[in-house]
Amino acid sequence: MSLDLTRKICSLTQLEELAEKYHGRRRATVLCHGCFDIVHPGHLRYLQFARSQGDALVVSITGDDAIEKSDGTRPYVPQELRAENLAALELVDHVVIADSPTAQPIISALRPSVYVKGKEYEHNAHPGFLAEKQLVESYGGRVIYSSGQVVFSSTDLLDRLGPTLEAQGLDATYRIAASCKRWNVTSHTMHKLIHRGFANKRIAVIGDAIRDHYVFCDPANVAGEAPILSVRPLKETHYLGGAAIIAAHLKAMGAQPHLITTVGWDDASTDLIEQLGSRNVTATTFPTRRQLPVKQRYLVESQKLLKINHGDPQPLDSTTERKMIDVLADLRGDLDGVIFVDFGYGCVTSTLLDHAVPLLRGHVSALVGDVSGPQQSLLSMHDFDLLTPSERELRAVIGDFEQSLPSVTFSVMKKLNLANLAVTMGHHGCLLFSPREDDPKQWFNSRLRSQYLPTLATHAVDPLGAGDAYLAAATLALTADATIEQTGFIASAAAALEVGKIGNQAITLPELDAWISRQPSLLEPTILQPSNPALSITS
Repeated sequence: MSLDLTRKICSLTQLEELAEKYHGRRRATVLCHGCFDIVHPGHLRYLQFARSQGDALVVSITGDDAIEKSDGTRPYVPQELRAENLAALELVDHVVIADSPTAQPIISALRPSVYVKGKEYEHNAHPGFLAEKQLVESYGGRVIYSSGQVVFSSTDLLDRLGPTLEAQGLDATYRIAASCKRWNVTSHTMHKLIHRGFANKRIAVIGDAIRDHYVFCDPANVAGEAPILSVRPLKETHYLGGAAIIAAHLKAMGAQPHLITTVGWDDASTDLIEQLGSRNVTATTFPTRRQLPVKQRYLVESQKLLKINHGDPQPLDSTTERKMIDVLADLRGDLDGVIFVDFGYGCVTSTLLDHAVPLLRGHVSALVGDVSGPQQSLLSMHDFDLLTPSERELRAVIGDFEQSLPSVTFSVMKKLNLANLAVTMGHHGCLLFSPREDDPKQWFNSRLRSQYLPTLATHAVDPLGAGDAYLAAATLALTADATIEQTGFIASAAAALEVGKIGNQAITLPELDAWISRQPSLLEPTILQPSNPALSITS
C-alpha cells in the first residue's frame, strides 16, 4: 500500500492555518530549517531531538531557487524530492518549502515555540541566522542548539557519491524530471516552441567563418624512427565552421539567417560560400584576408589525435567595419534577433560592438553573444539578452579562477547589464543565471537566480560544435519568448544532438522534434506537489 506523503507537505498559507489550530489547542510547535540535500544519520538524530521538544515537528527546506552553493549546481536533490524524503519520516508532522534564503517567512507564519538549529550555529554571527533568532525571541520563542550528537555533511557525502550517482544516471533523471515540471518544460510546450516559434525567424549572425577539415585515418603502427603513432589517411571531409555553421543550424531549424562575415580569396572561401548557397543561407561576405581560417583534425575512428589551426587573426579595417554596420542598419528593421560570436580571427571587434549594439538595441527581440576561448570582446557585449560562454572562458576574461561561479557571474552580469547568462560546462551541463527582479533598474540589488541543468546527452561521439548548436537554438527560443529555463533546455537538446555526430553538422527541426518526443523527462513526472488542501492535525 502506497503512502500519501502529500498530506504532510504544505504551502506557507496552509502553514499559517495550521499554526492557528496548534496555538488554539495550546500545543507546542518545533521548527527545523535547512537544505536537507541528502537525509543522513546526523539529520535523523537532529530531527529526533527536535521532535522531543514539543508536540509537533515542522521542517522547512530551502527551495532550489534560494540556495547558492559555491559550484552553483547544488542542491543535488530537487526541492520536491527533498520535501518528500522528509515527509516519509514518521517523526516529521509537516514539511514546507521556503522560497527565501532564510527561515524568516516560515517563522513569521508558524511562530514556533522552539526553533532548533545545529550546534555549529551556537556562535554563528551570520546576519540571516541572527535575524531568525531575533524574530523567534521577539514573541517569546526559544532557540535551542543540537546536532543530535552525530555529525555528517551532505556536501561532503555528495562530493564522494556524486560521480557514482551520475554514472548510474540517477541524479540526472530525477533532476531533469523535477526541473522540467517546475519550468513548464513539457512535450507540448517544446513542440509548440520549435514549430511555431522558430519558423521564419530572421536572425543576423556576425562572426568568423571557419572551415573544419577532418582527416580520418587508419592506425598503421608505431613509427620505426621514433616511438610515435603512425597513421594512414583514409578520407577527408570538410564542414562549415564558426559563424557559418551557426547560420546553417538556424536555417535547418526553420529560421531565415543572414550571415555577415569575412572570408579570403582562396579555394576554401569559395567552397564555403558555395556551401552556404546550397543551403539557401543568405550571406554578406567581405574578402579581407588571404585565406579562410581552417581547423584541421586527424582522427582514428571517432578519437581525435591531432588538431592543427591554419590562419592568423586579421582584425577588421575601419572601412569593412563601417560596411558591416551599414548592413546591420539596413537589416535591423526586419530582424528578430542578432548573434555576435567571436572565434578569435578578427571579425568581431570591441569597436564593432560599441557601434553596432546601440544601433540594434530596441529593434530586435534577442541580442545574443558568445566567444570561443578567452576573447576580451566578451566584455564589450553590454546590454545583451543572453551570453553563452563556458565557465573557463568566463573566468579567463576577468582573470578570476578563485571565487565561486555565482560570484564571478554576478560581477560580469552587473558590469555588462546582462538579462541572462548561460554558463556551459561540457558534460556537466549548464547553469542558467538571471536577475530576480523584473525591473532592470533593480536587477542587481540582490543575488542572481540560478538554475542547473545536467547534460541531456546520453552518448557523446564528438564534442565539436556543441556550443554552436546551443547558441543557435537558444537564440531562436528567446525570439519565441521562451523563458530562460525553456531556452536552456531546448539549447541543451540541440547540443546533445550535435555531440552524437562526427563533425559539425546542422541540427534540423525534425531531429529536434523527434528528440523531444522520446524524452521521458518531458512526460508528466510523478513528483509530489508541495501543496495539499487535505492537511489536518492529528490528535
